Amino acid sequence: MSKSWLNLCLLCTAGALLFSKSVSAAESGLVMPLIDSEPSFADFQNMAPSSVLARSMAKVDNFVQREPEPGEPSAQRTEVYIGYDQDELHVIFLAFDTDPDQIRANLSSRENIKGDDHVEISFDTFNDQRAAFSFRTTPLGIQWDARWTEGSSRRGGFDTTLEMVWESDGQLTDKGYMAKMAIPLRSLRFPDNSEQNWRIQFGRNIPRYGEESYWPPYSVNVEGRLNQTATLTGIRDVSPGNNSQIIPFIFAREVDSLDLGATGGPKFDQSSEQDIGLDAKFIFNDSMVLDITLNPDFSQVESDQPQVTLNERFEVQFPERRPFFVENADFFATDSNLVFTRRIVDPEGGARFTGRAGNFGFGSILINDEAPGLNRADGDPLRGEKANVAILRGFMDISDQDRVGVLLTNRDLADGHNTVASIDGRFKLNNNWTTQLQFVGTDSEAFDGSSETTGYQRNIQVNRAGRSFSNHTHFIETTSDFRTELGFQSRFFRSDSSGLHQRVNFNFYPEDSSLNRWNANLFGVYINDIGGDKIYSQLGPGFGANFDTNTFNASYTEYSETLRPKDFSGIMTNRTYKYENFNLGYTNTTLNTLSFSTNLRTGTTLNLVPPSGTLPSIADTTRFSVDMLWRPIDRLRISNTFFHTELKTESGGTDIFTNDIFRSNWNYQFTKEWSLRFIAQYDETDAGPASRLVDDENLNFDILLRYVINPWSAFYVGYNTNQSNFDIVEMEGERELVIANDLKNDGDQVFMKFSYLFQR
Repeated sequence: MSKSWLNLCLLCTAGALLFSKSVSAAESGLVMPLIDSEPSFADFQNMAPSSVLARSMAKVDNFVQREPEPGEPSAQRTEVYIGYDQDELHVIFLAFDTDPDQIRANLSSRENIKGDDHVEISFDTFNDQRAAFSFRTTPLGIQWDARWTEGSSRRGGFDTTLEMVWESDGQLTDKGYMAKMAIPLRSLRFPDNSEQNWRIQFGRNIPRYGEESYWPPYSVNVEGRLNQTATLTGIRDVSPGNNSQIIPFIFAREVDSLDLGATGGPKFDQSSEQDIGLDAKFIFNDSMVLDITLNPDFSQVESDQPQVTLNERFEVQFPERRPFFVENADFFATDSNLVFTRRIVDPEGGARFTGRAGNFGFGSILINDEAPGLNRADGDPLRGEKANVAILRGFMDISDQDRVGVLLTNRDLADGHNTVASIDGRFKLNNNWTTQLQFVGTDSEAFDGSSETTGYQRNIQVNRAGRSFSNHTHFIETTSDFRTELGFQSRFFRSDSSGLHQRVNFNFYPEDSSLNRWNANLFGVYINDIGGDKIYSQLGPGFGANFDTNTFNASYTEYSETLRPKDFSGIMTNRTYKYENFNLGYTNTTLNTLSFSTNLRTGTTLNLVPPSGTLPSIADTTRFSVDMLWRPIDRLRISNTFFHTELKTESGGTDIFTNDIFRSNWNYQFTKEWSLRFIAQYDETDAGPASRLVDDENLNFDILLRYVINPWSAFYVGYNTNQSNFDIVEMEGERELVIANDLKNDGDQVFMKFSYLFQR
């Protein structure tokens, strides 16, 4: 890698750090009172505290905007009243609105609140400014919850896979709307102290203004969120106790599908499956959690969102959705993704233990995976073998928002293993600048014990967050023999690479203008292999403009990519390819019933699917995508996604391939509990003469009836059918699958799932 280029970037970063301004975090405090009973909307008649109970609650108001006009008072008044009893925390939001007919409120399934007005509360129950429980609700009481993790890297932000049991309600009025939350203490984790010392933040979102407002103020001038929250005191002599949750489930399905591995060739096979399993959760000393799963149901009721995977050199990452892995998942998260739990495909059972004690946090997972030994031929040494997985995590909080941690993972399979050891740290340098460091070592042995390798990775980043200027500088070096079988490696983290990527962004806020903010940015990447040869670079400027409900962005990027003999079969010496593209994006949320975003990328790219026997080449490309959310009535939510990708040769314009993906998701909400979902997805690849691909066409329909009492007590009945372009022909007494022009059904499934939460 060019040392002068690296030194220049680090020098610029260090210089900006020295001259950065310091802004003090929130000094506000709130005392939560003990109240006699649970408040209701009747205690706030005419959207004012009208009873003794209501007037005994603590009041918060004077919300301040973070977007679109940072530091300005909210466009609409919000009052919050809060109190607690020995079992629950109680919150009443009075969200005033001078034009209540414009409030966006739709009946939808849990967590599908995108585009609706909503209010929010976050609790940092350990007062460590690292993580918080966040709860949102809409004017109709639709719930959303998540776990916020502090940090500017991949591990930071909201993790919406958190599922908690709590109560909410909402009511529209002629002055705005009221929202109510009742959060059981048993659903939270906090220290085992006689008097609690937490941090708290309230928020309100008004989508027709593009507004986010908070109390206390959540400034864009300061890096971090939880360091800007208010201290919360007054909660005394409470405990969730030794909370236990037992969640048994029943799963049954009938499947008629094409068996590609059948004796004599592909044929249809009918099968039935019935499963009984158990998930259990035990909480000790308020903050220690033991999770156990037996015969877990890891069939996903919710399907993955479509992504374009053709002509990609690196694996596409899909998020984890399975319940056993989601709670406290941030405990195991580091910037280098060493615990990607979708690598654990088919476990029989497992246990996880996580918790906090003072400034220390810890987590462990023990689980097995049957997948490596399934569907293996007789004589295969891995037939029937299971992988055993062990993960251990520990961290210590030091100072304000500083943390150091260690992570150990091990995966054993037959006579082989993959062991990973990591040490990491996050340090807040001042109110704007942070740094994250991680050093990883791996030791791997093949499953037959034939070879053993070791590798390491260094991961260093320096970041700045601020109103006018932000920066991300990230250096990663990974040796050739680095292996992480439980992890996920993108282009930046791949083995045999050493590189730097950096983004700088400048924001400008015009006064007396309908334009709220415009920005200019520059993003650059430079990657060598460990031997010092350049293998990838990209550089390009970007521009963006933000209005209340409209966002525009544009960018231009130049790329240089080198393929080596080990990267692509047939390449004898390193070959370098240069290409470029333009990118345009637009998002509109002006209407209550319709919002959409669209993106266009055009230019050239690297064709990685040339005809067999030929080498990759530069190709003309166009990629177009549209996401649209339409709500024709307040109970119906229609989400549509469309991707169009095409490649043509630079000389002559010969078709390489065209790929179209269309997905339409219809959800009708009868009540908060009952809903009916229908998904149709069509995926077609039209392979041209300049490609080794074959024509591929797939049509899938998915129907699901849901009754959801809470995230863990639910009943599902579903049907799925799939069609693809194939035919089965007889050839010399054997059946053979061939590509056809017409679609034919290749599988049907009817399934039922019932789970119920028993809580003590």
